[in-house]
Amino acid sequence: MEIANHWLTGIRHIPSPNCNARPDPADISLLVIHCISLPPGQFGGDYINQLFCNRLDAAAHPYFREIQALQVSAHVLVRRDGACIQYVPFNRRAWHAGVSCYQGREACNDFSIGIELEGTEQLPYTPAQYEKLAVVIRLLLEQYPKLSTGRITGHSDIAPGRKTDPGASFNWRRLYRLLNT
Repeated sequence: MEIANHWLTGIRHIPSPNCNARPDPADISLLVIHCISLPPGQFGGDYINQLFCNRLDAAAHPYFREIQALQVSAHVLVRRDGACIQYVPFNRRAWHAGVSCYQGREACNDFSIGIELEGTEQLPYTPAQYEKLAVVIRLLLEQYPKLSTGRITGHSDIAPGRKTDPGASFNWRRLYRLLNT
Protein backbone atom coordinates (compact mmCIF):
# COMPACT_ATOMS: atom_id res chain seq x y z
CA MET A 1 0.00 0.00 0.00
CA GLU A 2 1.13 3.55 -0.73
CA ILE A 3 -0.40 6.97 -1.26
CA ALA A 4 -0.75 8.13 -4.86
CA ASN A 5 -2.50 11.37 -5.73
CA HIS A 6 -3.92 11.52 -2.15
CA TRP A 7 -5.49 8.04 -2.39
CA LEU A 8 -4.29 4.84 -0.73
CA THR A 9 -3.48 2.23 -3.35
CA GLY A 10 -4.53 -1.40 -3.18
CA ILE A 11 -7.75 -0.78 -1.25
CA ARG A 12 -11.38 -0.16 -2.19
CA HIS A 13 -12.37 3.42 -3.07
CA ILE A 14 -15.97 4.59 -2.67
CA PRO A 15 -15.98 8.34 -3.39
CA SER A 16 -18.27 10.26 -1.03
CA PRO A 17 -20.03 13.45 -2.08
CA ASN A 18 -19.66 14.65 1.52
CA CYS A 19 -16.42 16.55 1.12
CA ASN A 20 -15.14 19.83 -0.24
CA ALA A 21 -11.97 21.83 -0.74
CA ARG A 22 -9.79 22.53 2.27
CA PRO A 23 -9.11 26.21 3.01
CA ASP A 24 -5.39 25.37 2.80
CA PRO A 25 -4.68 21.99 1.16
CA ALA A 26 -1.09 22.08 2.45
CA ASP A 27 -2.30 22.29 6.07
CA ILE A 28 -2.95 18.63 6.84
CA SER A 29 -1.75 18.56 10.42
CA LEU A 30 -4.02 16.35 12.55
CA LEU A 31 -5.24 12.73 12.54
CA VAL A 32 -8.58 12.05 14.20
CA ILE A 33 -9.52 8.49 15.20
CA HIS A 34 -13.25 7.66 15.25
CA CYS A 35 -15.40 4.56 15.53
CA ILE A 36 -18.63 3.63 13.81
CA SER A 37 -20.99 0.67 13.56
CA LEU A 38 -24.30 0.52 11.73
CA PRO A 39 -26.70 -0.42 13.12
CA PRO A 40 -25.06 0.42 16.45
CA GLY A 41 -23.10 -2.56 17.75
CA GLN A 42 -23.37 -4.53 14.51
CA PHE A 43 -20.50 -5.09 12.11
CA GLY A 44 -20.21 -5.90 8.43
CA GLY A 45 -22.61 -5.03 5.68
CA ASP A 46 -22.88 -1.96 3.51
CA TYR A 47 -24.58 0.54 5.84
CA ILE A 48 -21.48 2.63 6.60
CA ASN A 49 -20.81 2.98 2.86
CA GLN A 50 -24.43 3.98 2.35
CA LEU A 51 -24.27 6.58 5.13
CA PHE A 52 -21.10 8.16 3.76
CA CYS A 53 -22.63 8.29 0.26
CA ASN A 54 -26.09 9.63 1.29
CA ARG A 55 -27.84 6.39 0.32
CA LEU A 56 -28.88 5.05 3.73
CA ASP A 57 -32.39 3.56 3.65
CA ALA A 58 -34.29 4.79 6.71
CA ALA A 59 -36.59 1.77 6.51
CA ALA A 60 -33.72 -0.72 6.91
CA HIS A 61 -33.39 -0.15 10.70
CA PRO A 62 -35.22 2.11 13.21
CA TYR A 63 -31.97 3.93 14.12
CA PHE A 64 -31.43 4.92 10.50
CA ARG A 65 -34.44 7.27 10.66
CA GLU A 66 -32.42 9.40 13.11
CA ILE A 67 -29.31 9.61 10.95
CA GLN A 68 -30.54 9.28 7.37
CA ALA A 69 -30.33 13.02 6.63
CA LEU A 70 -26.77 13.37 7.94
CA GLN A 71 -24.15 14.33 5.40
CA VAL A 72 -20.97 12.90 6.85
CA SER A 73 -17.86 11.13 5.65
CA ALA A 74 -14.41 10.05 6.70
CA HIS A 75 -11.26 9.72 4.71
CA VAL A 76 -10.76 6.04 5.56
CA LEU A 77 -12.65 3.20 7.27
CA VAL A 78 -10.78 0.26 8.78
CA ARG A 79 -13.09 -2.77 9.02
CA ARG A 80 -12.89 -5.39 11.77
CA ASP A 81 -10.83 -7.68 9.50
CA GLY A 82 -8.38 -4.87 8.66
CA ALA A 83 -9.78 -4.18 5.19
CA CYS A 84 -9.75 -0.47 4.32
CA ILE A 85 -12.11 1.66 2.31
CA GLN A 86 -11.27 5.24 1.32
CA TYR A 87 -14.09 7.73 0.72
CA VAL A 88 -12.32 11.09 0.39
CA PRO A 89 -8.87 11.90 -0.98
CA PHE A 90 -6.59 13.25 1.74
CA ASN A 91 -6.17 16.65 0.10
CA ARG A 92 -9.93 17.29 0.42
CA ARG A 93 -11.94 18.07 3.55
CA ALA A 94 -14.02 15.12 4.75
CA TRP A 95 -16.96 15.89 7.02
CA HIS A 96 -16.02 13.80 10.05
CA ALA A 97 -15.27 16.06 13.01
CA GLY A 98 -18.27 18.39 13.19
CA VAL A 99 -18.07 21.17 15.75
CA SER A 100 -14.58 20.64 17.07
CA CYS A 101 -11.47 22.25 18.54
CA TYR A 102 -7.87 21.06 18.82
CA GLN A 103 -5.36 23.04 20.88
CA GLY A 104 -7.46 26.20 20.53
CA ARG A 105 -8.03 25.79 16.80
CA GLU A 106 -11.63 25.24 15.73
CA ALA A 107 -13.11 23.53 12.66
CA CYS A 108 -10.84 20.47 12.71
CA ASN A 109 -12.18 19.20 9.38
CA ASP A 110 -10.21 22.02 7.75
CA PHE A 111 -6.83 20.55 8.73
CA SER A 112 -7.40 16.93 9.73
CA ILE A 113 -7.70 13.45 8.30
CA GLY A 114 -10.50 11.33 9.76
CA ILE A 115 -10.03 7.59 10.17
CA GLU A 116 -13.01 5.48 11.25
CA LEU A 117 -12.60 2.11 12.92
CA GLU A 118 -15.53 -0.26 12.60
CA GLY A 119 -16.39 -0.75 16.24
CA THR A 120 -17.93 0.66 19.38
CA GLU A 121 -16.59 2.51 22.38
CA GLN A 122 -17.24 -0.56 24.56
CA LEU A 123 -15.87 -3.49 22.53
CA PRO A 124 -12.17 -4.12 21.94
CA TYR A 125 -10.86 -3.34 18.47
CA THR A 126 -9.25 -6.22 16.58
CA PRO A 127 -5.54 -6.88 16.14
CA ALA A 128 -6.05 -6.57 12.38
CA GLN A 129 -7.47 -3.07 12.87
CA TYR A 130 -4.51 -1.90 14.93
CA GLU A 131 -2.07 -3.36 12.41
CA LYS A 132 -3.76 -1.72 9.43
CA LEU A 133 -4.30 1.57 11.26
CA ALA A 134 -0.58 1.71 12.02
CA VAL A 135 0.27 1.04 8.36
CA VAL A 136 -2.06 3.81 7.20
CA ILE A 137 -0.76 6.26 9.78
CA ARG A 138 2.88 5.56 8.87
CA LEU A 139 2.07 6.29 5.22
CA LEU A 140 0.29 9.52 6.17
CA LEU A 141 3.23 10.62 8.34
CA GLU A 142 5.58 10.08 5.38
CA GLN A 143 3.34 11.91 2.91
CA TYR A 144 2.15 14.93 4.91
CA PRO A 145 4.99 16.71 6.75
CA LYS A 146 2.78 18.64 9.20
CA LEU A 147 1.50 15.37 10.70
CA SER A 148 3.31 13.72 13.60
CA THR A 149 2.65 11.05 16.19
CA GLY A 150 2.04 13.90 18.62
CA ARG A 151 -0.86 15.10 16.48
CA ILE A 152 -3.06 12.00 16.63
CA THR A 153 -6.21 12.34 18.71
CA GLY A 154 -9.63 10.84 19.30
CA HIS A 155 -12.92 12.37 18.24
CA SER A 156 -13.79 12.61 21.93
CA ASP A 157 -10.80 14.87 22.49
CA ILE A 158 -11.77 17.43 19.83
CA ALA A 159 -15.51 17.34 20.60
CA PRO A 160 -15.69 16.65 24.37
CA GLY A 161 -19.18 16.34 25.77
CA ARG A 162 -20.52 15.69 22.27
CA LYS A 163 -18.54 12.65 21.14
CA THR A 164 -17.07 9.66 22.99
CA ASP A 165 -15.25 7.75 20.24
CA PRO A 166 -13.04 5.89 19.82
CA GLY A 167 -13.75 5.24 23.51
CA ALA A 168 -12.08 3.56 26.43
CA SER A 169 -11.81 0.33 24.44
CA PHE A 170 -9.24 1.93 22.11
CA ASN A 171 -5.72 0.99 23.18
CA TRP A 172 -3.59 4.04 22.48
CA ARG A 173 -0.46 2.34 23.89
CA ARG A 174 -0.87 -0.52 21.45
CA LEU A 175 -1.15 1.90 18.54
CA TYR A 176 1.96 3.83 19.57
CA ARG A 177 3.92 0.59 20.08
CA LEU A 178 3.03 -0.40 16.51
CA LEU A 179 3.99 3.03 15.19
CA ASN A 180 7.39 2.83 16.87
CA THR A 181 8.33 -0.55 15.35
